[in-house]
Amino acid sequence: MCKGYLCLVFHAHLPFVRHPEYESFLEENWLFEAISESYLPLLRVMNKLKEDSIPFKLTFSISPTLASMLSDELLQKRYINHLKKMQDLAAREVDRTKRDSQFKPLALMYKELLEANYYDFCEVYKKNILKGFKALEKDGYLEIITSSATHAFLPLYDQYPQVVEAQINTAVISHGRLFGKEPTGFWLPECGYYPGVEKHLKANNLHYFFTAAHGTLFSPSRPRYGVYAPLCCNNGVHFFGRDLQSSSAVWSGQDGYPGDATYRDFYRDIGFDLPLDYIRPYIHEGDIRIFTGFKYYAITGKTNQKKPYNREEAAAKVREHAENFLYQRTMQVKRLSRLMKRPPIVVSPYDAELFGHWWFEGPQWLDHLIRFSAEQQEVEMITPSEYLKLYPENQIGQPSYSSWGNRGYAEVWLDSSNDWIYRHIHKAIERMTELAIRFPEEKGLKRRTLNQAAREVVLSMASDWPFIMKNGTTVPYAVRRVKEHLHNFNRIYENLCRNTVNTEWLTSIEKKNNVFPDIDYLIFSNG
Repeated sequence: MCKGYLCLVFHAHLPFVRHPEYESFLEENWLFEAISESYLPLLRVMNKLKEDSIPFKLTFSISPTLASMLSDELLQKRYINHLKKMQDLAAREVDRTKRDSQFKPLALMYKELLEANYYDFCEVYKKNILKGFKALEKDGYLEIITSSATHAFLPLYDQYPQVVEAQINTAVISHGRLFGKEPTGFWLPECGYYPGVEKHLKANNLHYFFTAAHGTLFSPSRPRYGVYAPLCCNNGVHFFGRDLQSSSAVWSGQDGYPGDATYRDFYRDIGFDLPLDYIRPYIHEGDIRIFTGFKYYAITGKTNQKKPYNREEAAAKVREHAENFLYQRTMQVKRLSRLMKRPPIVVSPYDAELFGHWWFEGPQWLDHLIRFSAEQQEVEMITPSEYLKLYPENQIGQPSYSSWGNRGYAEVWLDSSNDWIYRHIHKAIERMTELAIRFPEEKGLKRRTLNQAAREVVLSMASDWPFIMKNGTTVPYAVRRVKEHLHNFNRIYENLCRNTVNTEWLTSIEKKNNVFPDIDYLIFSNG
């Protein structure tokens, strides 16, 4: 008998990175690594479960920028080139390690994984892996939802309702075009909630969203069931609170499963270990060493004396951790069910890129977890929409201002390392609103120009850039991106004020920043 529900939510997101002006671009590797190490392995796991008639229900949030890149022909071609280069490296690695009994099996493993990725990407999905997610949704295994257009941290724009509306409306339209149906739910970027954002979700026919645990627990209306049942905003939009216990089991750097010493170490990569003369063809031009994905060592511990990775030991450990996770959830729902008048729902959201990319064994953990859960009857997997169909009447409440970022609020996206960007972005929003009001019915070239202006504003708002500035990784690129989009917008604004348009330049930035082809600049006059 089902005593409770488990709602696993995978948030898949990457910032829009596309540079046709270069033959290759370092940061495009973010996408290529995620496809190879997370998205394709997760699709293989889910399709094998489907093939084996194992029931499961998962929720996937796929951000509009990621979905746009996955469906982009240029990036698809570049990913194939990336795969071919990595396959060449795999062949060399098999030869280099042929007399090493510990490393040769790992080199062969990577070779097989790359071959599987190449076949799946080119033959199964015909270069567009969104087809795989759409097919799983059609068959009832996935619920695919969206996020804001460029993953903007919305609480920092609450004084500009028109741009919050632009972010959400653009995302919903983009999702409909790429997935063939409207999304029912919404992933607030970084679970960033501010009072009133639900008004925009309601206006775009979105039925639910997720909050950090304290966003629900600190609701002015004390939640009767804590985070183990959704609450309903006054306008009918529901929200689900994140469960800390199940989240920390995977997320925690100290106590989470991915930190186990048996698992593969992410940072020890041949791109940094091997001699430059050998690895040069497979790293970035200018001898910039990068991660190649070929990693031969286990985490071991806080020491430079890493042990070689043992696949059999890791396989046993990942099975053990999947069993432990399900056992803990079973005990959790048993305790909760005695205190509640309905079966509890445990909401466990994770970044999808954790599975496979950061935690190599993550897809196998998910596979074991689903298979184990199918064998027992006490914890049932469910999606938010299915839960709301079973329990449409819920306590009225409103979340508190919150995020799932460090310390729970906005400090990651607003501190001394990145606060300078907001006065410029806010000014661009005000100017974009001015343009939308001043030119309400434009056609042809001027409409193209205004749409591109709107596109540049929403691109400048991506939460990824202040996040990178805060964490000190690839900061020059993040700064460049914010400045570039603001420069493009301001140039358009000044040209429109002079009633001139540089058609050649406009065409060039349209080709480069080609995300959201159906964006409508007039959305900035709403809100």
